[in-house]
Amino acid sequence: MNSFIKERVLKEANYMLETKKTIREIAKIFKISKSTIHKDLHERLFYVNKEKYQKVKEIMNYHLKIRHIRGGESTRKKYLTKNNSIISK
Repeated sequence: MNSFIKERVLKEANYMLETKKTIREIAKIFKISKSTIHKDLHERLFYVNKEKYQKVKEIMNYHLKIRHIRGGESTRKKYLTKNNSIISK
């Protein structure tokens, strides 16, 4: 593995551990695709640093468990905004 890739993987992992942000949010910040971030944190990190991999895996599993709640919340906000714009017209 390239040293550049190892550095990137560690930066992404450290950022996730510090902020607990989702893969999508990290992808926007690092300006890398979600697929690359996921591959970095889910596959490559295991070979770079196993301790960080376990910690990141816990965060990713947590995000996986609550995604249905976040999706429902964002849908609710979307329709509240839509209804408020219709009412205010």
